[in-house]
Amino acid sequence: MPSYNPPLRDMQFLLHEVFQVTNEFKAMPKHAEVDVDTINAVLEEAGKFAVNVTFPLNISGDEEGCTLDKTTHAVTTPKGFKQAYAQFVEGGWAALSCDPAYGGQGLPFVVNQCLYEMLNSANQAWTMYPGLSHGAYEALHAYGTDAQKQLYLPKLTSGEWTGSMCLTESHCGTDLGLLRTKAEPLPDGSYKLTGNKIFISAGEHDFTSNIVHLVLARLPDAPVGSKGISLFVVPKFLVNADGSLGERNPIFCGGLEHKMGIHGNATAQLNLDGAVGTLVGQPNKGLAAMFVMMNAARLGVGNQSLGLTEVAFQNALAYAKDRLQMRSLSGTKAKDKPADPIIVHPDVRRMLLTAKAYAEGGRALSTFCSVLIDKELHHPDEKVRQNSAELVALLTPIVKAFLTDNGWTATTMSQQVYGGHGFIKEWGMEQFVRDARINMIYEGTNGIQALDLLGRKVLGNQGASLKKFGKLVGQLVEEEGVNEKMAEFINPIAMLGEQMTKFTTEIGFKGMQNPDEVGAASVDYLRVAGHLVFGYLFARMAQVALREIAAGNADPFYLAKLQTARFYFAKLFPETATLMRTARAGSRVLMDSDAALA
Repeated sequence: MPSYNPPLRDMQFLLHEVFQVTNEFKAMPKHAEVDVDTINAVLEEAGKFAVNVTFPLNISGDEEGCTLDKTTHAVTTPKGFKQAYAQFVEGGWAALSCDPAYGGQGLPFVVNQCLYEMLNSANQAWTMYPGLSHGAYEALHAYGTDAQKQLYLPKLTSGEWTGSMCLTESHCGTDLGLLRTKAEPLPDGSYKLTGNKIFISAGEHDFTSNIVHLVLARLPDAPVGSKGISLFVVPKFLVNADGSLGERNPIFCGGLEHKMGIHGNATAQLNLDGAVGTLVGQPNKGLAAMFVMMNAARLGVGNQSLGLTEVAFQNALAYAKDRLQMRSLSGTKAKDKPADPIIVHPDVRRMLLTAKAYAEGGRALSTFCSVLIDKELHHPDEKVRQNSAELVALLTPIVKAFLTDNGWTATTMSQQVYGGHGFIKEWGMEQFVRDARINMIYEGTNGIQALDLLGRKVLGNQGASLKKFGKLVGQLVEEEGVNEKMAEFINPIAMLGEQMTKFTTEIGFKGMQNPDEVGAASVDYLRVAGHLVFGYLFARMAQVALREIAAGNADPFYLAKLQTARFYFAKLFPETATLMRTARAGSRVLMDSDAALA
């Protein structure tokens, strides 16, 4: 049976020592009073909830799955899931970072992300139910009318109701311009929606009395393509003016998907048969509103893989210390035992350190982005808000794709540490692998994220956003460039930072001649960019660790951080050289392949 220990020490290191978030909060009136003790207390209690309430349901929820009563269209979640959600709501966790105007606690977003990392480690399938509600909350908070906000946000904030996002249809996934769901105006200003949606995570369940669906659909006179999409809020039960529930809205679950993983989450097929909804935002401008929810979800998906990376690593490490197999190549280490523990073998350490580096780098990136989001939303200086928003936009596809690719690598390597036992269900590792696989697919496949990064976020503004991140790298290089102890961390990012300008320009020029060149290079490009970001963050972490060690701090945490950073730069970061070479190989070898793919 697997176990889980919340990585509170590493979270505190990032929050208080690397990013010094309370200093950042002092510049934001809404968060100026948030202090170190408050953050630590919240995270400690969050860890207890994850360990004691949701983690024990992970394996059983996977085995039981969700069931659909096709007569009533009702979905029953695994045993204990509903009760765990009631505890979640009772503890105020649903409201942690929500607006106090709607009953929220108003804590910074970065604290909420730490909570969700732990929940994802404990039970990703369960965590998706409240996680999707946050996206619905954000979209309505940004684009809803005053009436919609008053009607829905208090219940979403408290967790009394949950939310879902209804985009995908059977004939179109990422290409939402092809969707067919129709919305017809009604005399009272509402709309009647008809159509079918698939792959709707948490689209039906027994947690709450109502589900607030955000649905993309087309108005009768809508232009074709993505410019003709509108967003509607369609509740499971209609809501009366006083907030009480009215009639059942005809948006029903017609089936549940049978999946490779996340069995405890209801992935629903939803049928809208004249369901009543109200318009969110402007007609035919639904994608702008939905992107608020989609971007929140993309950051959330990266966090899902971060959680799985951490829990898989923890269990693989414990197993490697206990499992006896052969003797060390450099001589017997456990002389009192018939064999040495497998952690003495270099390749086992390679796998463990890969998972550890991807967990710690991913946590640093998630924390970094979360602080930027807090600044984007709450900093009084408009320039700071704009710069933060631009960096978040640049980093979002990296969070989604790089963290989930790394999560797949880390969970499979952690499974490999177990040998044959990793393939056996009772150890729990194969579930982490299965659950991690979806994260590379939904909320825009990682190939789509790569196109978004290179085509839109980098080339789309002539590299302006990339240059802003490059300035952060440059500042760190200038600050530590003469520090010999930092050379092993600074030199690689300084070199890659310089290479990125030429690399990006080269692909951009080739793309102007043939757009397929961008598509051919984009996946490799994203991983290069991901390593640049990870390298910058590991250098910052090493900077703090070296400073503490020099000051006489004997906490072994800092030495461990340095050793992990050294492994990352020695064994993982050099992947960038190969990636740049394969990206430069161009599109011809891919597109001039009709015979090979006949």
